[in-house]
Amino acid sequence: MRLSRFWSLMEEEFGSGYAHVLADSLVLSQYQKTAGEALSSGASPRDVWEAVCDQQEVPAERRLGRDIPPKR
Repeated sequence: MRLSRFWSLMEEEFGSGYAHVLADSLVLSQYQKTAGEALSSGASPRDVWEAVCDQQEVPAERRLGRDIPPKR
């Protein structure tokens, strides 16, 4: 997962304003760092996204983002 996809999923799930606040304030128990700190220290965006989802109890059906119909 690219970092841009991580932020896209964060903003889709938590809202564009709150996603960045959450990333800078929620300490992920898996890393003992915030999401932003974990990403800055080299953690995989996918792993950080999964940790955020686990800690915030995001349902499995929403972890891959919303379905977007293909362009014709």
